[in-house]
Amino acid sequence: MGIRFRKSFKIAPGVRMNVGKKGVGVSFGGPGLRYSINSSGRKTTTVGIPGSGLSYSTTSGSGKKSYMTPAYQRNNELARMQREQQKLQELEYARLQVELYENRLEQIRSIHHECDDPINWQEVFHREPPFLAGQEGPNTSAARQQLQAYQPGLMDRLFNRDESKKQKLYEDVEKAKVVDAELIAAWQRMHDVAGRMLNRDIDTYFEVIEEFAPLDDLVEFGSGFEFGTDNPNEIHVSFDVNAGNVIPEKALSLTKTGKLSEKALTKTAYYDIYQDYVCSCALRIARDMLALLPINYVYVHAFEERLNPATGYAETITILSVKYDRITLNRLNFTNLDPSDALANFPHKMKFKKTQGFEDVGTVIS
Repeated sequence: MGIRFRKSFKIAPGVRMNVGKKGVGVSFGGPGLRYSINSSGRKTTTVGIPGSGLSYSTTSGSGKKSYMTPAYQRNNELARMQREQQKLQELEYARLQVELYENRLEQIRSIHHECDDPINWQEVFHREPPFLAGQEGPNTSAARQQLQAYQPGLMDRLFNRDESKKQKLYEDVEKAKVVDAELIAAWQRMHDVAGRMLNRDIDTYFEVIEEFAPLDDLVEFGSGFEFGTDNPNEIHVSFDVNAGNVIPEKALSLTKTGKLSEKALTKTAYYDIYQDYVCSCALRIARDMLALLPINYVYVHAFEERLNPATGYAETITILSVKYDRITLNRLNFTNLDPSDALANFPHKMKFKKTQGFEDVGTVIS
């Protein structure tokens, strides 16, 4: 017969501590109703009629019901696998969010790395036409050779298909004439544009900018652009800064357990990204304009809309104005430079504080 041990201590009116062989518990209540909690997590409620010897108890707690049938065992295993899969998905989602965040910062700081290839308008102007006037175009010539080389086979003659095939080849020749006409027209247009560009025709500058749209991909970074000049050796480009749609407000990282951590960017970190964003855009604009146009100077002006607390109205202020020149720009190593530090190479206006950001610089450089 096993030895049993149980002792009960009163620790407050209606509250007793019970110490037994299998654990410690606390009970509350008085005659007729008592509630007990065991250290194992088991909970017991007892209701009875005092003095009658009659009572009723219900028990709930930590004891896990053990199912031994294969179906229940498999269900538990599948539930465990589902929890593990969900955890893996959460970790993968966290990794993806951090990668997207880090890639966004890299994009912002490397906008100036991207640039269209320079156009040599002298080479374009002197480029030979695809074929000479009065000659047959290359596509037409190839289609006509196919027509002349056609020899109907036995089956074509037997089923009267030779005429339909010849008709198709005739149609191919006519289609080829249209393609060659478009080819010579495109050459002629580029030849004319190159001639006007070499003659420093300002209207042609704007025509080329509209057609080539060199800055369209920067719209993704919240910028709108305006172009203007009255000097064939320079161009002014104004762009609107929209940091709210570009710069993240929170820094994302992974905890030691792989979970996603979000923390608000410090003012210093936020404005550091902001400055690189504006300066990187300005540098990219200058590079694209010098690659596209036969000019030597690009003026870039950055504007921001900001609330004036004195009037309660939003006002547009100038936060950056730079004069880039072709010779100095061509000497820079764009892969390694810092876009904000690179301003030291050019005449510019900028007022920037690490914890407050850009301030109005007033008038632009002209």
